[in-house]
Amino acid sequence: MLASVVSAQDWARKMFNVTSHDFGTVARGADAIYEFDLQNIYEEDVHVTAVRSSCGCTTPSIKSKDLKTWEKGAIVCKFNTDSFLGEKSATVTVTIDKPYYAEVQLNVRGHIRGDVVFQPGAVKLGSVDQGEPSSAKVNVAYAGGSNWQILDVRSDNPHLSVEMSEPMRGAGRIAYDLTVKLKDDAPVGYIQDHLTLVTNDGRNPNITLPVEGKVAPAVTVSPAALALGELSQGETVEKKLIVRAKKPFKITSIKCDNKSYQFAQPSDEAKLLHFIPITYTAGGKSGNQMQKIVIETDIAGGASGETIATVNVKDTEVTVNE
Repeated sequence: MLASVVSAQDWARKMFNVTSHDFGTVARGADAIYEFDLQNIYEEDVHVTAVRSSCGCTTPSIKSKDLKTWEKGAIVCKFNTDSFLGEKSATVTVTIDKPYYAEVQLNVRGHIRGDVVFQPGAVKLGSVDQGEPSSAKVNVAYAGGSNWQILDVRSDNPHLSVEMSEPMRGAGRIAYDLTVKLKDDAPVGYIQDHLTLVTNDGRNPNITLPVEGKVAPAVTVSPAALALGELSQGETVEKKLIVRAKKPFKITSIKCDNKSYQFAQPSDEAKLLHFIPITYTAGGKSGNQMQKIVIETDIAGGASGETIATVNVKDTEVTVNE
């Protein structure tokens, strides 16, 4: 599969959905970090051997060097706001040496202000269970003109809300306290977002405040990747899923669009742990196939877990009698 695209010299680039990021205007000391996600979409294993930056304003690192088929990783880029000021940009070169040598260039840029300081450097929501609210506070300090104001705080994330205190003014400094709340309907996953502080500074009115955290699933399904192996047409395999939560729950439904998968009836009893037997019978089209299986429960407003099943269905061999 991979050999067919090597000649195009862009096989490695195809693993990245995004190759550039603008941090916008950030405060001195802000935790400005961005992860360039990548996924191995090929059959061969991929090895990321190194990363380097063209500018000391950005420090890159590799989140996962070895990626098997469909595994995900990331190139983490930290904008060094504590030691640089003004407009900065960097080209981050990612070097891959397996299965073939390639380089991918990622670009970051931003403007670091020295007159605005965040304490701490980001909204740190921490790890919170799905369905539970969370909040964090940040102090915004400004050293400059006495008329400086934060007019509004905006976010494209509907799961975040902000409360802002009245400004404290004195000794040539202005300070606000921001309380950022994560709503209880926030989806599972990592939060790598930002707030935009809209000020009355006519030259540079908007400042980016990073937001970071993680919403842990209320329900987990293992294995998260269910490998069914290689089967011939009509062949059957049986597996078992384990569904867990931190408090007793019932399974309300099992959703799967492929009728080749059959599931045992879940227990009506609320338990911390459920076992779900699965029977798969190969049929229909041949080749490598993937199928998402979603387990819905009665906790945390209907929290669900999922697994991705993979199988290779072989072509039916036809014997010709001579």
